[in-house]
Amino acid sequence: MFNRDNLTLPEKFFSISWTFVALLVMVGGIGFMSLYSADGGNADKWATPHGLRLIVGLVGLVITAMIDIRLWLRFSYAFYALCVGLLVFVEIKGHIGMGAQRWIDLGLLRLQPSELMKIAVVLALARYYHGRTPDEIRNPLFLLPPIGIALLPVGLVFLQPNLGTAAIILMIVGAMMFVAGVSYWFFLIVGSGVVAAVPVLWSFMHDYQKRRVMTFLNPESDPLGAGYNIIQSKIALGSGGISGKGFLKGTQGSLNFLPEKQTDFIFTLFTEEWGLIGGLGLIGLLVAIIVYAYFIAFNCQSQFGRLLVMGIIINFSLYIFINIGMVMGLLPVVGVPLPMISYGGSSMLSVLFGFGLLMSAHVHRHVKFTRRGMDMV
Repeated sequence: MFNRDNLTLPEKFFSISWTFVALLVMVGGIGFMSLYSADGGNADKWATPHGLRLIVGLVGLVITAMIDIRLWLRFSYAFYALCVGLLVFVEIKGHIGMGAQRWIDLGLLRLQPSELMKIAVVLALARYYHGRTPDEIRNPLFLLPPIGIALLPVGLVFLQPNLGTAAIILMIVGAMMFVAGVSYWFFLIVGSGVVAAVPVLWSFMHDYQKRRVMTFLNPESDPLGAGYNIIQSKIALGSGGISGKGFLKGTQGSLNFLPEKQTDFIFTLFTEEWGLIGGLGLIGLLVAIIVYAYFIAFNCQSQFGRLLVMGIIINFSLYIFINIGMVMGLLPVVGVPLPMISYGGSSMLSVLFGFGLLMSAHVHRHVKFTRRGMDMV
């Protein structure tokens, strides 16, 4: 039997859930296929880089999974501080694209620190709440550090401007605080405050962000301008029918009517070709990953491991919910990719890094922690 507290590297390798990894490979493969189609049957522009990033990300996932989870706990705050530093650097020297300053150009990859920040927030909150008693969690004074952990990166991301990612970070923090056991009164008070602050938030929004909201409410008001993207997306979704037009046979995508078909609207391109059946199949595959991850969370014996896994899967779920809701016209267009399917290096690698942390929690699910988790026992 394995020594559960001090597993060897081979033991850790074979403790990885390869079924879960296979599900991720399947989703990444669908992304490769969709990006191949998005470029008209050419793999060089989008599909090949996507495939290479998938391979690199999966290798990183395995390496991350084999690192003792107590080390991830120990350096959680340091990783959070590093990501905050990267966000500050973006404000000073970041690469500007599509009207926003969000990237650090590393040559081979344009790093988007806000994607890593989602994982950093999860790590920091999982560490903060690890070992806390129910009385401590319900104490109003113990709410101040999590609020600070949230507001610092949210403010920096909002300045880029990137309202969608800022909102996702807030939702991740709120969900993790709920899972940790924070009082319902806190969420009631915060929810009331958010509703009251909507007019103030609206006044600080950029014109293009306001147009997105108005377009969401009435896309037909500007069919050739702000409403063009969502109208074309709905046309492509509807034209796919039940079984789709077939691989490489989508008209909206191939004729370039569909905007950002390789990133934000890739689900639309996929469903035009594979129809309702294909779209539901893809959603089912993504849901299987989420359900599998919840079982991993329930099997973790440490509070840190459970909260870490829950935070990672909440982040993944928000990607899916917002992207698919956005392309169907159920949510405003906010520029959120479909994880492991949309083209984008930062999103792909940050999601797989998160799943590496999740798998580390699974591999070390029986490892013993001290109350604060700082000692290797």
